[in-house]
Amino acid sequence: MYKNEPSSGLVTLTYIIYGLHFFSALNGVLSSAFILTAFLSGWPSIIAVILSYAKRSEVTGTYLQSHFNWVISTFWYALFWLIISILIALTFFGIPVAYLMVVITGLWLMYRIVRGLLSLLDEKELPIDIK
Repeated sequence: MYKNEPSSGLVTLTYIIYGLHFFSALNGVLSSAFILTAFLSGWPSIIAVILSYAKRSEVTGTYLQSHFNWVISTFWYALFWLIISILIALTFFGIPVAYLMVVITGLWLMYRIVRGLLSLLDEKELPIDIK
């Protein structure tokens, strides 16, 4: 359980980070790109991850620590699944499987963004703590 209360500036920054990720994912839904590829290659998401790493030490001991870890791990897991999908797509028969993996990972990304944002609204921590 976290003991410290975060500053209002850090809470606002966390909303901005989720907003940047949501904007990238939404761009993938509304364009010809996939959610996954828009999330990983879009500047908003890249900026959000950089901000998360840069401010991570400032949220230590607050419930925001779990949110920053959540955002960072979401990005890296998404990248991992994209690389696996690309490797699978290198074979002709793997293309449909890779397509399905990209779509499922995109839906997972949307879930992670919404769940994180809802937890932030309730000022609750998330069930992940990566050191």
